Amino acid sequence: MNVIDTGSGLPMVLLHAFPVDSRMWDGVRSDLAANVRVITPDQRGLGWTPLPRDGRPPSLNDVAADVIAMLDQLGLERVVLGGCSMGGYVAMAILRFARRRVAGLILSDTKVGADSVEQVVNRLSVAERAETEGSKGWLAENMVPNLLGDTSLAERPGAVNVLHALIEEQPAAGVSWAQRAMAVRRDATEVLRNTAIPALVMVGEQDKITPIAEAERLTDTLPYGELTVLPRVGHLPAFEDPRTFTDTVMRWLSRFARKG
Repeated sequence: MNVIDTGSGLPMVLLHAFPVDSRMWDGVRSDLAANVRVITPDQRGLGWTPLPRDGRPPSLNDVAADVIAMLDQLGLERVVLGGCSMGGYVAMAILRFARRRVAGLILSDTKVGADSVEQVVNRLSVAERAETEGSKGWLAENMVPNLLGDTSLAERPGAVNVLHALIEEQPAAGVSWAQRAMAVRRDATEVLRNTAIPALVMVGEQDKITPIAEAERLTDTLPYGELTVLPRVGHLPAFEDPRTFTDTVMRWLSRFARKG
């Protein structure tokens, strides 16, 4: 895995959303790294992490295994684990296989349930189009308006342009693989129900993909979950408003450290 590893102290692993890579954390990286060790990998097939040529069907369980192997390579027994959207799905898969490695949990703009039939069909349609046409142009044009909140679309043109460019840079094969992997992921309700660790759930007030109701359900499932709604952002709060995201995480971490 391609990994950006900065800062020192309490290790925090942040897993990125689809269809971008670990650069989605660039806006929060330095401020977080002033307080903790921030580790952000590119998940397989995206960014600079290649897809393995093993012929295995796409599964987020394999991405979880990649992250666990990364922890082993870095000599990290336990970490604060965070994920946004698809990264949240991977974090839940890690809990299924290696719960003892997770000291605290941060879930942003993600959901606990599996996809509906309609959502699976949509994912497979995107995967097939990426395989036949590539992903240039149409994927960013279709996704940016849904990924960003209305405030970002209207008032943060820099964020719009950077996100568009990030999506354009993702390999079509990785886009297809990730969509197929997300389409077959399992419901994680029981996993989270049995996860008795501190957990911060965040959701953008303007999230069109996983709205506040999904975050409330996620929070209610976690024994020690707390919910924060972030104003004036959509599905990618860390990217849209890095300062508010960082402040929210650091306030939670200060309480987490005192409890620890």
